[in-house]
Amino acid sequence: MAKNTLSFVCQNCGAAYNRWQGKCESCGEWNTLAEEDTSGSVPVSIRSKRKGRTFALESLAGKSPDAPRLSSGMSELDRVTGGGFVRGSVLLVGGDPGIGKSTLLTQATSLLARAGHRVVYISGEEAVAQVRLRAERLGLSDAPVQLAAETSVEDIVSTLSEGAVPRLIVIDSIQTMWTDTVESAPGTVTQVRASAQALIRFAKRTGAAIILVGHVTKDGQIAGPRVVEHMVDAVMSFEGEGSQQFRILRAVKNRFGPTDEIGVFEMTGLGLREVTNPSELFLSERDLGTPGTAVFAGIEGTRPVLVELQALVAPTSLGTPRRAVVGWDPSRLSMVLAVLEAHCGVKLSGHDVYLNVAGGLRIHEPAADLAAAAALVSSLVNAQLPTDAVYFGEISLSGVVRPVAQTPARLKEAAKLGFQRAVLPESARGEAGGDAGLTLNAVNSLTTLVAEIAARGSRRGESNAPAEKNATPARFRRGEG
Repeated sequence: MAKNTLSFVCQNCGAAYNRWQGKCESCGEWNTLAEEDTSGSVPVSIRSKRKGRTFALESLAGKSPDAPRLSSGMSELDRVTGGGFVRGSVLLVGGDPGIGKSTLLTQATSLLARAGHRVVYISGEEAVAQVRLRAERLGLSDAPVQLAAETSVEDIVSTLSEGAVPRLIVIDSIQTMWTDTVESAPGTVTQVRASAQALIRFAKRTGAAIILVGHVTKDGQIAGPRVVEHMVDAVMSFEGEGSQQFRILRAVKNRFGPTDEIGVFEMTGLGLREVTNPSELFLSERDLGTPGTAVFAGIEGTRPVLVELQALVAPTSLGTPRRAVVGWDPSRLSMVLAVLEAHCGVKLSGHDVYLNVAGGLRIHEPAADLAAAAALVSSLVNAQLPTDAVYFGEISLSGVVRPVAQTPARLKEAAKLGFQRAVLPESARGEAGGDAGLTLNAVNSLTTLVAEIAARGSRRGESNAPAEKNATPARFRRGEG
């Protein structure tokens, strides 16, 4: 009889250790190691010796048909998936509790079921009555979606194998599934990995598309072993703030489409509503005429998005000033502040700095450096930035404004929304051309932009305007606000 082998597995990253320890050396989390049986993924009776079957080998040359896609009926969801669900693909969707994952998938499955496709919704966290109650609230109770409340993977696969193969299967959530092939509690790393592997094999064998719903950790990462993200074909993150009505569906990984693509939704009383023009929605409640606000022309995936960056620089009596940022990389903010102080003479060591991306959008590209710097300096000198101008450009450590990709798309989106001016890197002027219809203010260094904003603040009542365009105001060097 085979002896059981016990190991301590991290429930956050899946790393295994021979003995228990308080901190996982792989991911750095504390108290995440749990004892599991790792003697094998299947019982001894199943792990019998057998000969491997032979399979045909093919060459690289030849034509492969395009992967057939199944449109979900939601244009924003199809944009993120790359045009629809691919046969035999497995998607992993993660998001904070209560963000609207189940609502989104209920709407998508209802649209597909009304189109005549067989759709199955398996819930491991809610009863069938609870799922029906949500569908009734959304006005989708008449959709012929097949429901079940089950957690056994073997029973799910056996049931789905009968009759016609479903076109789409939703598993909500993968952390509640368990399989008999491993001896671990449901929700552990071993169970999640084995359950996901069994469902992926079923999808590849039958051609059904499967959506796995995953929990997230406290830092926003999808819970469970990272190997599950490598096993699936696409990973999507459903983001948003509880106080905001906007929801962002972001593609983190996609084997059949572009990555970093986003879909924008608005949470309403009747479910999620698609937002076809997110720039107009993000700028609908702008604070016109308020210092410390700048409009950033960004790119999310293949779509240009305009969003407002809000900054507040306030004097502090604390020894260590506070740096708070929402919707942007805190390390990027620290770098911009260091460049402002080192190359532009802007002393911020005695001020608290707060930066916020309006609307709940999370920005990941470095092109927001210029807009963030403009908003920070505007708040410091109490100078209003032009309300008809957009900003974009990457700031290097030497203070030089570097060009960014897809400049024409950013300018075209800004012109479509009625903006008249654009502040962009000097080297991007040739790429921009003259078709955008905007007045281009090209800057080569961050010092130039700081001097222009400081001069605008001086005209509002300050008497110490810079003598030259590229001069640094004396009050910045003294550290005055």
